[in-house]
Amino acid sequence: ASEKGYNKELSFVTFKEKLKTIPAKVIFLEWNELMSVYNATFPNEPHLELAKDVFCFQCFTSLRYSDVKNLKKADIYDGYITITTIKTDEPLKIELNKYSKAILKKYKGIEGIYALPVPVNQRMNKEICKACEINEPICRTYYKGAERIDEIHPKYELIGTHCGRKTFICNALMLGIAPNIVMKWTGHRDYKSMKPYIDIADKAK
Repeated sequence: ASEKGYNKELSFVTFKEKLKTIPAKVIFLEWNELMSVYNATFPNEPHLELAKDVFCFQCFTSLRYSDVKNLKKADIYDGYITITTIKTDEPLKIELNKYSKAILKKYKGIEGIYALPVPVNQRMNKEICKACEINEPICRTYYKGAERIDEIHPKYELIGTHCGRKTFICNALMLGIAPNIVMKWTGHRDYKSMKPYIDIADKAK
């Protein structure tokens, strides 16, 4: 509107909002927590066993929940998978490690075109992590207007479907893998979106 001359009021150009904001805390599983979940078994609750495997597959490949759900058997090759992401239409080639290979092998015989029988996952990741005692207290701070609010939750309450992707990124960086390599797997296009994860890796030094 301003470029076409419809708008004559330009004070928005120099406007600075005064709201207090705090960067969102990145919630992810530390390596020992991830191994605790990976090695857990739910023999009497097959829906949790399946949800655990899907969540761990995210943690070992960086895939979003929607991309794991869309992963087809035809996308799997010897040692890697290829997929075009649902969110960004980004074509990715992701090398498989021994953990992701083991999960795919476990479900190799399922019927249909999809690689994993992904369940509808609303709260199952929280249930799984609660069962695995992922209960470190996490403080979340935010503002409502000028009022500062601090809330403390057990970690399992904050584990959503996107936590798998965050877990992959944070652990890959803390293992010393260069950010530009991690970005090849995740499909991130710039360092700005990777910065919160790089900051975590710096703290871990």
